[in-house]
Amino acid sequence: MPWDVDGYVASLTAASPHTREAYERDARQFADWAERGGCVDPEDLDHATLRRYLAYLGTQRLAKRTIARKAAALRSFLRYLKRRGFVVTDSGRSLRAPKGGARLPRVPNMAEATALLDRAAEGMAHDDPVEHAMALQDVAVLEVLYGTGVRVSECCGLTPRDCDLKGGSLTVLGKGAKVRRVPLGNPARDALREWLQDGRPVVARPESPADAVFLNRRGLRLSPRDARRIVDRFPMPDGHTLHPHVLRHAYATHLLEGGADLRAVQELLGHADLATTQIYTHLTRERLRAVYEATHPRA
Repeated sequence: MPWDVDGYVASLTAASPHTREAYERDARQFADWAERGGCVDPEDLDHATLRRYLAYLGTQRLAKRTIARKAAALRSFLRYLKRRGFVVTDSGRSLRAPKGGARLPRVPNMAEATALLDRAAEGMAHDDPVEHAMALQDVAVLEVLYGTGVRVSECCGLTPRDCDLKGGSLTVLGKGAKVRRVPLGNPARDALREWLQDGRPVVARPESPADAVFLNRRGLRLSPRDARRIVDRFPMPDGHTLHPHVLRHAYATHLLEGGADLRAVQELLGHADLATTQIYTHLTRERLRAVYEATHPRA
């Protein structure tokens, strides 16, 4: 294939599986569109063609954030073609797409987050050893997600050597194959220790991966979908269920509300760009405004 999409996908070694899947889909979509339009050879590509492609995406009633992601994937794809000599000029270097507004889902406040973890802890009392073990893991997963702010993929990818229970820290492999160390608070440390000592041996099977901290009921490494099911079991008081990533949002928001420095939160979250972390400041300002309007007599 002149566009060498397979080679491009193979080059995304530092990207997460989710990113690779999305970028592959975006690159193939663009290559198919270009060939249908008569641009069979990458060398025939120019900036005007790229702008027409973005206009075409706009006609598909896609969200601005989706178009922005597709534009980012396209820039990455064209950089690859330039590196491999398929094109002489990287025509996507100046390609820009309108960004959608940064949106955050409903984030539980501190009391709601604490209540969620308390409900999970109350569910640990089971006569059945397997059910008790899985309940221990539920608490450990929730405590790690909220107590460290790691991404759900980072949580599921933890290995025993990543968990320094004595020192109180986790070492996680984040986006772009970047490694960072995050502090592990006492509740998360206790829950993780109890799962590893008393829960995991009950669930583990001979075929279970020895380097996986968390396991599903089949004894396989816990997947992000499995983690989603854990969080789904503990809805908010209004019945609304959370996505595991919302606990990461809550972690960042509550740190900032408690007075944490924005740069420190950036490091803890593993954000490459401070602008990504700044979306949480908007949320905290909204909360402060709501508190002001609800409590101040002159609001």
